[in-house]
Amino acid sequence: MTGRVDVAVLGLGAMGSAVLYQLAKRGAAVIGLDRFAPPHALGSSHGETRITRQAVGEGSDYVPFVTAAHRIWRELEAETGETLLNACGALVMAPGHGVSSHHGKPDFVGRSISAAQGAGIAHEVLDGAEVTRRFPQFLNLAGDENAYYEPGGGYVFPERCIAAQLTRAAALGAEIRTGCEVLALWQDESGVHIETADGVILADRAVVAAGAWTAPLLGRPFDRLLTVRRQLLHWYALADEAAYGPRSPVFIWMYGTDDTDYLYGFPPMAGQRSIKVATEQYGTATTADAVERRVDPSESDAMYRLRVENRLAGAIPEVVRAAACVYTVTPDRGFIIDRHPAMDRMLVVSACSGHGFKHSAGIGEAVAADLSGGAGRPDLTPFALARFG
Repeated sequence: MTGRVDVAVLGLGAMGSAVLYQLAKRGAAVIGLDRFAPPHALGSSHGETRITRQAVGEGSDYVPFVTAAHRIWRELEAETGETLLNACGALVMAPGHGVSSHHGKPDFVGRSISAAQGAGIAHEVLDGAEVTRRFPQFLNLAGDENAYYEPGGGYVFPERCIAAQLTRAAALGAEIRTGCEVLALWQDESGVHIETADGVILADRAVVAAGAWTAPLLGRPFDRLLTVRRQLLHWYALADEAAYGPRSPVFIWMYGTDDTDYLYGFPPMAGQRSIKVATEQYGTATTADAVERRVDPSESDAMYRLRVENRLAGAIPEVVRAAACVYTVTPDRGFIIDRHPAMDRMLVVSACSGHGFKHSAGIGEAVAADLSGGAGRPDLTPFALARFG
């Protein structure tokens, strides 16, 4: 058995790396464990870029996380010399008539506007004609679209963010073990016991941030609350980049009434002559170990034909790259940040439901503050298990 630690962090992806870094900053004796070697391409935190937007249409409870995350990314940039956040702007657009939905939330544009107004986040409300004038990469708009534009939004580089936090955590004294699979967990009066192939680690408390591996590791009630969904990312060649200026935003474009009637994407990266786009699916479940990681060419062909063609200027059906990732989704598509109902020394930070990375650095800070106790302890009740009954 190793010596006792204050906190063991299980899983070192988006959430786990952030928690480990923030605990190490506070001087805690911490160990981070991961069965792989993050950043890696087997979970939910890869694919070059992730959208960030501070006015969160999923709900105002998320806004403090993402605003804190932007501050933390900038602090880490100063400490490491890495570029982690590109504030190129973010555009969220829906039809000007009828009902649209995103992440299970109707009137997502209106909810984003309300969140921005409530938090004092700089933004503009645009119609389709103004979107076309400013951003000619978006084709065939009706003109009456309702759009939210946030100049401080943009994208983060997930692999770099994870690596930066793990590097800083190690420099601050955290122990990191990769290639270390957790075989079992249990709690008694002495603490949390974490069994690995190399022995048992004893921690005063544990944070489980295992993403798609959470339910198999913890069992009830997480096995009934967490569903793993395979999601695809596609990079299409650009025959012409002329429509994409230096302030081309990331975008979420809802063009129909269903949660799946949309696409999201990123401006071209310098020198790549391609554009990354994706959508989401919630109809087919899988597991972290059984998910099909190869993207069949027919899947990229269908994505282009149904969602990209005649919508994005210059994009052609030539596939430069494609990748699969997984979302771990709760019934209400919200997060879980709560104590394990049977083990009060164990905090579960998982189920990011496809919109977690932009919040991760802020969640790491909030979790570290919660575990440290004292003044300024955050209110995490909106993310409690109790809401599921």
